[in-house]
Amino acid sequence: MILKRYFLQTFSQIFFPIFLTLFLITSIVFLVKLASFTSVIQLNFLELMELFSYNIPTILFYTLPITIFISISLTLSKLSGEYELIVLTSFGQNPLKILKIFFPFLISVTALLLLISVFLVPKADFMQIKFKANKQVEAQFNIQPSEYGQEFANWLIYVNKKQNDIYEDIVLFRQEPNGKVYFILANTADVHNISGSINLNLQKGKLFEIDQELRQVDFEKMVLHNELQQMSALNNLNDLIQYWTIEKDKLVFYILGSLFPLLSVFYNLYAGYYNPRYEKNRSVLISTVATVVFIVLSQNLSKEFELQVLIYFPIAWLVLGYILYHKNIKQAY
Repeated sequence: MILKRYFLQTFSQIFFPIFLTLFLITSIVFLVKLASFTSVIQLNFLELMELFSYNIPTILFYTLPITIFISISLTLSKLSGEYELIVLTSFGQNPLKILKIFFPFLISVTALLLLISVFLVPKADFMQIKFKANKQVEAQFNIQPSEYGQEFANWLIYVNKKQNDIYEDIVLFRQEPNGKVYFILANTADVHNISGSINLNLQKGKLFEIDQELRQVDFEKMVLHNELQQMSALNNLNDLIQYWTIEKDKLVFYILGSLFPLLSVFYNLYAGYYNPRYEKNRSVLISTVATVVFIVLSQNLSKEFELQVLIYFPIAWLVLGYILYHKNIKQAY
């Protein structure tokens, strides 16, 4: 128990600085991407933070697996450099027994990453798309007084003046394909955004329908809607299954990325174990190369072979890691 606590404490001292650094760098990259959207649509600080929050699941997916893998390798290399692993080995603690200390943590993190990547990322992407579409519709609805040719939904609209977000003396016109014509005259109107629907609330006016004859309707209040394009909200399992049926290659990449720390345990041993008397510390180099190779292979293979990759690639990755561990670490420790 004392040994386990010591290892996890050493791991946490390495993990959090790396994770916070990667999270900050990745967040800056995403904020730069969001800046291109804010150059077109004006957002206040709270709206910008809301838009950024939809990217947090994706940021966690990309930073957590890499941070955990590198942190375990650096933890083992730190203990190797201080001769602690050599001492433990002399007392019968072989590398696999040391690695078992991290297994419960790795399994928990893998489950968390699968939850984030398979369930939260699609939902967050949907919310981000809906938010952007909503703001674009709001930006498009920018009716100026005394200007002709402006549109709201399928209506041509003209307003005489505007005071404090209240439009006055409004005229709307629409002609149907069958030749039927509609006119609306209203004293005042204001705009509300309700659940993605831009509503034009008309007050005290008249509706004229012109066909073979003229019909008139007087009203105290009329609401015209300009709804956003409907998208699947991914609110239930069927929506999620349908989404991943279309995005199979992305699903495979997310699953492999979530399994990366668990599949790479032998690479941790290969990178972290060394004798400081006659070997150099290559943990950073080995961890970096292993991370890059895994990401590149999983991304390319998932696009090429989709679901088949989930069977063959994890096995091949584990076998290769075990071969490196057996030839370089197991025989010496």
